[in-house]
Amino acid sequence: MTEAQPSVERPATIYDVARAAGVSHATVSRLLKGYEGIRPDTRDRVAKAIRELGYRPNLNARSLTTGRSHRIAALTHEITQVGPNKILEGATMAARDAGYLLDVITLDLHNPAAIRESIDLALQFDLAGVLALSSTDEVTNAVKSTTFRVPLYLATGHDKLPTDTTPAANGLLAVLRHLSDLGHRDIVHIAGPRTWVGARNRTREYEAAIIELGLNSRSVIHGDWSARSGYEAIASLPGELPATAFVAANDQIALGVILALNERGHRVPDDVSVTGVDDTPEAAYFSPPLTTLRLDFTAQGRDAVQQLLALIDGTAPPPLAPRRPELIVRRSTGPVRSRE
Repeated sequence: MTEAQPSVERPATIYDVARAAGVSHATVSRLLKGYEGIRPDTRDRVAKAIRELGYRPNLNARSLTTGRSHRIAALTHEITQVGPNKILEGATMAARDAGYLLDVITLDLHNPAAIRESIDLALQFDLAGVLALSSTDEVTNAVKSTTFRVPLYLATGHDKLPTDTTPAANGLLAVLRHLSDLGHRDIVHIAGPRTWVGARNRTREYEAAIIELGLNSRSVIHGDWSARSGYEAIASLPGELPATAFVAANDQIALGVILALNERGHRVPDDVSVTGVDDTPEAAYFSPPLTTLRLDFTAQGRDAVQQLLALIDGTAPPPLAPRRPELIVRRSTGPVRSRE
């Protein structure tokens, strides 16, 4: 007696989705690629049809039919860090929604030769494009010295000019205005690594905000994004603290800053205020809960994929919507205490 074999249903196709939604297959294709300009009711009907039919794009079939790959190589690093992790998450979702597979290549930032080897290895595969999500000098130099046969999009790969640091784009202006409103005039910035474009841009934002608000920057100390570097920055300060507020380039640095200040006998926020950047999930549970700047890293990843897809398709890239950071005020900042 032979066992009954489970029935195998034919997988839904893009034409099935189009038929169920009452649209053309070209409309479904444009929606899957993330194109704007599709009416909300049409978008809703297509999304409903995709869910009900369980439609999944067949990347191999699409590649054979169109002669185009649907794989994107994403060059990234240190994905245990909140920023790179969330950017990668947004990029992965955007690529998937557009019918592409994101191949993640994690780079060793401390080994320039290994960075080049990883890029060379990625280019041996059939790719539609390359997405460089790392914003360090080592990665930028390696990418710029490589000849790519497919479109490349270098996300966050340039230093901001002073004219780029407008109030709308400058998240640290909101942080420093908050501190200024609390009476703080003397500020220290614990910055990120000099070789990171993102860290340099945050320092430029800090410097522009200091000038605009008429505050005093007592020092800029560079760290490596870690809590340890924030701790060491404060522990290394001689004598009395030079400032009443410390602006850390990320939340992890701020965590180390708070511990070092406590060990030096300074209470946060009674004696000194501390701020971070990123609004990590743990920031609300620091002691005290951290005032920080919330950045939409996921949107940055989505935007990067949309820019690359436009290069792949040979179309005009969609305009990048401004991503205004959000100041999250918690209990690590307070009114300045008079120094007597």
